[in-house]
Parts: sequence; structure tokens; C-alpha cells
Amino acid sequence: MDNNYYSIPQGERMPEQIYQQKNNIKTKKDKKPVTMGRLVAVCMVFMMITVFVNAGIMMGAYMLVKDDLIAESETANKDVQIGTTLDNVEVVDSKVTLQTGDTITVSDIVKLVMPSVVAITNTSIVDSSYNPFYGGGQYQVQGAGSGIIIGKNDEELLIVTNNHVVEDSVELAVTFVNDKVIEEAYVKGTSSKNDLAIVGIKLKDMDSDTLNAVKIATLGSSNDLEVGDGVVAIGNALGYGQSVTVGYVSAMNRTITIDGNDMVVIQTDAAINGGNSGGALINMKGEVIGINVAKSSSSSSSSSSVEGMGYAIPISGATDIINKLMNIENKEQYSEAERGYLGVTTITVDATTANVYSIPMGAYVRSVAEGSPAEIGGITAGSVIVKINGYGISTADELINELAYFKPGDEIVLTVSLPQGREYVEKDLKIILGNKDIFGDE
Repeated sequence: MDNNYYSIPQGERMPEQIYQQKNNIKTKKDKKPVTMGRLVAVCMVFMMITVFVNAGIMMGAYMLVKDDLIAESETANKDVQIGTTLDNVEVVDSKVTLQTGDTITVSDIVKLVMPSVVAITNTSIVDSSYNPFYGGGQYQVQGAGSGIIIGKNDEELLIVTNNHVVEDSVELAVTFVNDKVIEEAYVKGTSSKNDLAIVGIKLKDMDSDTLNAVKIATLGSSNDLEVGDGVVAIGNALGYGQSVTVGYVSAMNRTITIDGNDMVVIQTDAAINGGNSGGALINMKGEVIGINVAKSSSSSSSSSSVEGMGYAIPISGATDIINKLMNIENKEQYSEAERGYLGVTTITVDATTANVYSIPMGAYVRSVAEGSPAEIGGITAGSVIVKINGYGISTADELINELAYFKPGDEIVLTVSLPQGREYVEKDLKIILGNKDIFGDE
């Protein structure tokens, strides 16, 4: 019998060891059954291993950067020093981040600039239309506006605002950051063409607390603005007192028309409302980069209604005009009987008329009185008076207002655009004003 085979008696089972050897089958150990306890124990082991590994990684990272973390902690505990301007800053949303890692919020910027912004109340006289029951007449109205403290000389505190804020005023009151109201404010100079005006207040009319509470605004460069830059608007919205709105520069070099004058302005979505006119538009360094002037509005409730379109005069383009108005010598207006006589009748050439008829903006001369100082000086009908002593004239009322500062015998220089064919040529004419009683009423 072959030794490789085994004989199993019939009816008996082959032993397991012999069966595995014959069929080349490896013996397997019996597996222990998987219980819930064993499963939980395995999971706990893996969790502990993971915790120890992560702790080691975090400890290593901390050892590498601990010096930097300590330095940052020391910096964060320092007070932020805000000067008249904030240099070396990065704007992130509504916050200003200094190189040290500190941040200055919008509220910090407001605290910096608010002492430079004032509220203005203009009292003017309005001619009422005729009513068959009550007749006509005049009554006083008050308008609200804002202003920015722009300078100071030996005698005056000077505030820039919009011309339309102070136009036709018989009384001006200014409210400062400490709620002190000065009712002796006066218009020092205006430019209706640029919608700018300077309001003066005598330093002797201000108490020491107010003088210490206010500050002269720091001017920035509107030429450096870009669409998307953050801005803050401060002003006397709706006459309720100073309020703050925040937004962005929506567009640059927009052209709008105010009282017939075209103006190139900054567009912003910071809310600009009635009373904000003359207030400050501020960049995220706390610098004034615009003078709020107008907003687009609509009474429509449809999709064509206007939201978030306010406008400001760029400060860089207004600086020369502001400086000129600030340095006008203080003068007293003479009464109608005392003032000098020119001898012309004029009407206003506004922007629309100027564009349609190609006539310079200013005071258009309709007629010249015979033998009057105007005729003697070379003024002719059809010419346009555009300046008086170098000061721009854009309306007939502005000419009358400026002439009120001169008495008979005073010499003035009128810049006049004279018609030559289809063009106008500017010429300076010296005029010696006369006495109205001698020349007549024209």
C-alpha cells in the first residue's frame, strides 16, 4: 500500500489532521467572538493616540511662533494714538488697520473730525405769492445746513460751506460740537458758480470753552480717490443736529447742474440728506476730501426711484477758491442810498442759456444809462460782466451784492466779455462809480 494514502474503514470519519494533510489545507486558529467591550476599547486607544499626536504638533508650532505672539499681545494692549492725520494705514471694510496691527473704526474717525464740523441755521426773507384772501407779503424762513472749520486768522474763525446754504441770509447762526450757538456769524465771501461760501465768526464772540473744543479740519487729496474707497459723511441732516453716514465712492467726475451751474463732483452712496449740504465727506484717514452738496431723489415708488446717490465737491478742485474767499478783506455793505452807482440793467446768463446761445455765464448787460459811469468806462449793451476786482460774477444778483461794498468815487475793475462777431473777448475796464442822485435811478 502506498504510504501517501490512508485507508479509512467504512463508516468511520477521517481524522481532521489527516484530512488537512491529504487536502493540503492550513490549520486556522479559532477566532474569538467580537464583543462591544472589545470595540470600545480599540476606539479609545485610537483616540488617545490622535490626541497625543495633535498635542505634540501644537506644542511644536507654539514654540516656533511664541515670540511673535508675545509681541502682538504687547502691541494690542497699547492705546491707539490718533493725530490730525493717520499715516501708513490700510483700509479694510469700515476699519483702518495701522502697521502695528491696531485698528481704528469709523467711530474713531468721527471723534477725530466732529470738532471740525458745524451746523448752520440760515434765516432769510421770502416774498410770498399773492393770495386773494390774504394778499402778498414777506415772511421769515429758516434753512438748515452744515459747514467745515477751514481756517483761522487773528480775528476770525473761518468756515466753508455751500453758497446755497447761506444765500439771501439776514441772520446766520452756527452750532459747534459742544452745542454752543453763535448767532453773530456772517458771510465773508461767496462763489455761486462753484456753490461755495466762507462764513466768518469773530473770535471775540466765542468763549474759551468753544475755542478749545473746536479744531481746524485736515484736508486730504480728492485726486487720490478711487471708486470703492470708503468714506464717511458728517452733517446736520434735516436740521436735527450732527449725524454720521458711511459708504463708498461710487463714481468720480460726475457732472450735475445746480441752480444752472454745471459742477463736476464725487458720487457716493453714503446717505446725503437735506441739511448735509456744506458738511464733510471724509476718507478713512480722517481727512476732508469733499464738501457735501446735493443728492438725487425721486418721489416715485417704482423701480425708477433713486437711492444712494449723493454728491460732494472735490476738495482738491475747490482749494484755490476757498483760499481766495478766506482772504477777502472784511467790508461793510453800504445802504442803497450810500452805495456807488454803475448805471446798467442786467439779467443772469445761467449754464443752460450759455450753452444754447454760446454766451459767457455772468451778468448780461441789457441797457446802459446815457452818460453813466458804465458808459464812460466802455461797457456796452450785450456785453457780459464776469468779474469785479477779480472776483467771479455768475449772476445779476451777485453783481448787485458786490457793488454794495463800494461808495461813490471808488474805482473798480470790471472784467467784461465783449461781443466781437460770433465770439466774446474778455477785457478789464476801470470804472469810477458815481452818485445815484446825480445820474438817476437806472
